[in-house]
Amino acid sequence: MGLSISVFGMGYVGSVSAACFAHVGHKVTGVDVSPAKVEMMAAGRSPIIEARMSELVEEGHRSGMLHATTDAAEAVRNSEISFVCVGTPSLRSGKLDLGYVERVVHEIGIALQKKNSYHVIVLRSTVLPGTTESLVIPTLEKASGRRAGIDFAVCYNPEFMREGSAVADFLQPPYTVLGAQDPKHLILARQLYSTISSPVFETSIAVAEMVKYVCNAFHAVKIGFANEVGSLCKSLGVDAEAVTKIYTADTKLNISPAYLSPGFAFGGSCLPKDLRALGHRAKELDLALPLLESVLPSNAQHIDRAVEAVLRTNKRKIAFLGLSFKPGTDDLRESPQVQMIKRLLGEGCQVRVWDRDVSLGRLAGSNRQYIEEVIPHIGSLLSADVEDVVRSGEVVVIATKVDKDQLSRCLARDQIVIDLINLASASRPASAASYQGICW
Repeated sequence: MGLSISVFGMGYVGSVSAACFAHVGHKVTGVDVSPAKVEMMAAGRSPIIEARMSELVEEGHRSGMLHATTDAAEAVRNSEISFVCVGTPSLRSGKLDLGYVERVVHEIGIALQKKNSYHVIVLRSTVLPGTTESLVIPTLEKASGRRAGIDFAVCYNPEFMREGSAVADFLQPPYTVLGAQDPKHLILARQLYSTISSPVFETSIAVAEMVKYVCNAFHAVKIGFANEVGSLCKSLGVDAEAVTKIYTADTKLNISPAYLSPGFAFGGSCLPKDLRALGHRAKELDLALPLLESVLPSNAQHIDRAVEAVLRTNKRKIAFLGLSFKPGTDDLRESPQVQMIKRLLGEGCQVRVWDRDVSLGRLAGSNRQYIEEVIPHIGSLLSADVEDVVRSGEVVVIATKVDKDQLSRCLARDQIVIDLINLASASRPASAASYQGICW
């Protein structure tokens, strides 16, 4: 059974949402302050140019499932759930202009004064984390004289529609994200999306707000990366299309969630070296690649944050678990763990180190030469006894995989654990005085 929906804002997101909701069987009223947009929707004509929108709006008009009005109170009165899809443009400073959002939710709040039944308000406009709870909910409560969570519910539901394929993106999204203060507030929203086949994530409002920004920022990074790589290929006389075809064929690492979970800085003999080489060659070509040039400084700042996390504890005895640049290898070249330990030693800390895969007796070749010539003082800090190393520290830094049970057995209640590698929740020690993630 379909729901009755009001959609505020007949711009791009609002009109597509309204037409698509009507298409899948819900009764929809579009709301806008522009009489021209309302007249177009009311006459069965799309207010935007977008693939399939003309036919969907005409279909909704013909079936009686899609209406439009300038009367906010009427729209709220005749619907169970209201979507807010107004713009959040940038001010000259870059700050978001939330005036449209505030104005619309105030109108909805006024309309709720005269409505006795429970109502759900869903914000789709792109807003920074905290906006729904610090602005939208208080504005609704003040305007309506009602209480959020009791008389009405507020949810956040970001959209992932691209111009040119918005209808297809709405009907077949990568996933649906529903944010609320209480899962009970999502009952109607779940029903709305029950006909759309995609994974559904139910989470907090702030997480839902943030996901939208993370997606857009990552899309920007990918575009910038692809453009810089293409520019470099062209300057080198390399076929950029052939390079792209090959590297995007790898769906295990290149096009996948790999490397996208927060953790520690990267290192090793490849990534830092290769980034420096690209940067140097670009300079020879008099070619600016600001995105690629910013990656190593960003990586270095992440090591700085880890060092500061340890120093903020005001403890000097540090047990460091993990020395190689990644678990399962003895490669110490450009290991961020090595850089971090050197910094801590320079700050006067007493450090002891354990790494399952690193010991002077087993090292050979370039790794042995590296530890003997470049970091001999760190080599002298190595121990093969993980429990002894853990017990020696006031702070235990986890920079490699370690057995949770073994770690828990030797952790004391007054020790502080700083996790650099983002252990799975089930693997995090619970016996320490405190557990801190480096960026989570």
